[in-house]
Amino acid sequence: MNTKKKVLLVDDDADFVDINRAVLEKGGYEVVAAVNGEECLEKTRSEMPDLIVLDVMMATWTEGFNVSRDLRNSEQTKHIPILMVTSVNDTVPYKFETDETWLPVDAFVEKPIEPQNLLDQVNKMLST
Repeated sequence: MNTKKKVLLVDDDADFVDINRAVLEKGGYEVVAAVNGEECLEKTRSEMPDLIVLDVMMATWTEGFNVSRDLRNSEQTKHIPILMVTSVNDTVPYKFETDETWLPVDAFVEKPIEPQNLLDQVNKMLST
């Protein structure tokens, strides 16, 4: 029986996914990847990850926001913790923070994030 916790890594930047997949797998996690919001929703339903690491800006500037709301509005997926990672604060003058309506995620971190720091955040979120 597989006892590894599963992380869904969602980002359209292949380098971000490859680097962080390697670090998370070395940290003992099973990693599944998606490159956009639609694939994230599909893989969340089929894989039922223990945590989702979700980018904001993919096909659109707000795709991650929309996906997080879709996940929270589904009985099947609303319990899965979401760690949002983004560089959106570098492009707009507004600082985004978690919010039950607009940004219903469990934590929000800025890119660039060092892979070890991402692993530390994932460990923290999955140890509770």
